[in-house]
Amino acid sequence: MAADDESMTAEDGTDLQSPDQESLRAALKKYWGYDQFRPLQREAMQFALEHRDSVVVLPTGGGKSLCYQAPALVLEGLTVVVSPLISLMKDQVDSLTDCGVPAACVHSMVGPDEKRQIAEDIRSGKLKLLYCSPERVVQQRTVEFLKSVQVSQVAVDEAHCISSWGHDFRPEYRQLRLLKDALPGVGMHAYTATATEQVCRDVAEQLGLEDAQMLVGSFDRPNLIYRVKRKHQALEQVRAVVEKHAGSAGIVYCISRKEVERTAAALAGWGCRVRAYHAGLDAEIRRQHQEEFASEAVDIIVATVAFGMGIDKSNVRYVVHLGMPKSLEQYQQESGRAGRDGLEAECLLIHSGGDAPLWRRIIADGEANGQEGALTALASMSAFCQSAICRHRAIVEHFGQQFDRENCGACDVCLAEVDLVEDATIIGQKIASCVIRLEQRYGADYTAKVLVGSNEQRILERGHETLSTYGLMEEHPLRAVRDWTEQLVGQGFLEKTGEYNTLSLTERGERLLRGELQPLLLKPAKSKRSVVRTTSENADDWEDVDRDLFAELRNLRRDLAQQRSVPAYIVFGDRTLRDMARRKPHTEDSLREVVGVGEKKLAEYGEAFLERIRQATLAE
Repeated sequence: MAADDESMTAEDGTDLQSPDQESLRAALKKYWGYDQFRPLQREAMQFALEHRDSVVVLPTGGGKSLCYQAPALVLEGLTVVVSPLISLMKDQVDSLTDCGVPAACVHSMVGPDEKRQIAEDIRSGKLKLLYCSPERVVQQRTVEFLKSVQVSQVAVDEAHCISSWGHDFRPEYRQLRLLKDALPGVGMHAYTATATEQVCRDVAEQLGLEDAQMLVGSFDRPNLIYRVKRKHQALEQVRAVVEKHAGSAGIVYCISRKEVERTAAALAGWGCRVRAYHAGLDAEIRRQHQEEFASEAVDIIVATVAFGMGIDKSNVRYVVHLGMPKSLEQYQQESGRAGRDGLEAECLLIHSGGDAPLWRRIIADGEANGQEGALTALASMSAFCQSAICRHRAIVEHFGQQFDRENCGACDVCLAEVDLVEDATIIGQKIASCVIRLEQRYGADYTAKVLVGSNEQRILERGHETLSTYGLMEEHPLRAVRDWTEQLVGQGFLEKTGEYNTLSLTERGERLLRGELQPLLLKPAKSKRSVVRTTSENADDWEDVDRDLFAELRNLRRDLAQQRSVPAYIVFGDRTLRDMARRKPHTEDSLREVVGVGEKKLAEYGEAFLERIRQATLAE
């Protein structure tokens, strides 16, 4: 784990060398093999130890789970974790028990005998963490049971689901306030990877938190390389990323089930180990495909948004969005499933002009609750796709934080993989003028065709070849004009309205016409540029790593995971395997120094990995 500063006190004056803090450090080392806290983990854990309600926002891969898991081992009593998916609960419990932490989950697949044993283990104090769904934990019988035992804290995972302003609102989460009323004096902590300030306030209010402590980590993920491209031969665009990361784990997100099936079939035809995942598949098939991905039996999952919240796989090396997500919150969470181990990973977003209208229809067909927030979020996502500013900056600033670097060194804009149009103001003014000449009654396709001087019959029938803007941009390809029009929409100079998405001028567009504002318009780079990333915390991720040995250790991990029917990451993550392949330990003591090797995993897997390392080094 990455170390944060080693000051003696936190910002709130907490004694960081207190007995409780030392107990936390000991637990981290013993059970998870970590020597240091990640940023803000220590402060979040202190809130748990002091039974102070909190809302904690840490990015995917920032170590949220440890914020309540480690205190659970220090506090007296039971930690109750509210989690939305059975798969997520199961993976968390499997991971904890593999580290030696006594944990269990209760859901619809757990039989009566097992439930009775879990209840007995809670009463006897043997169990430290209990995972439940929001629907089950608020049942009267469950609430009465929890009131009869010692509960040390309540942790609400995926807490953005509580807010109608969040990107994944779930009404059943609103009932969790019952726990706050039923367990007075017990600290309740809400955890999420994606929440604006508005969502954080709403979460605290809906849960009834008392003087909630807000703890928000940086939304920047410097190990992720963001790229945004217009859709053009989309399957080939996806294939290029998959081939670049051949043999590595990746996720491809699509908006529709039909697109999932088509993309998965194409990748399979190219020889990829791939599975499809969407809500239209039988639950058992979905479970099987998810387990195959987790155990590294397959490399790629092609999925709708139905996939992901329950995935705790740390070594995903790329995430591709074949279609624009419905919000930046959703995009930040889904793209954040890449590189959770802190190693470099790629995130490609492929979008088209039809994505936003499709999402608007989906939102309109959904429940009435939260529509206003969903449409506002969609507008922000569309603007992100059409922008020409640093992708890291855009995401960080969307969540209300400052970005202090001029060049992130990890996105297509900062890596100079895209070019900016030099005469963007003139181009923008021409497009805006044409929208006015067309009386703001036509869409982007029609407007672009008028600008390039198309001889389509409908244009001639309406007399639009006589407009002063007809053929005004005939020197440019139709696709370029169409893209620039979408970019002006994304940057707020134009907007689409009505059932047919007709273009109209905004107040910013009027200022553009007067020359008071300048757009930033993108064009494809004329040639590939060889650019070295200027900033990366992970430049030495592969330094001194024996890649052949790393591959051998991955194979061993996969075999052990399949033997035990657990996801591969539960054995060891990629960061741990790379550290092994770098250090090449030959004894238990030296293996103990490898990041991520705790005492139970040392006992369970240590000899197998040491033997594989010895064999490899003897063969050199």
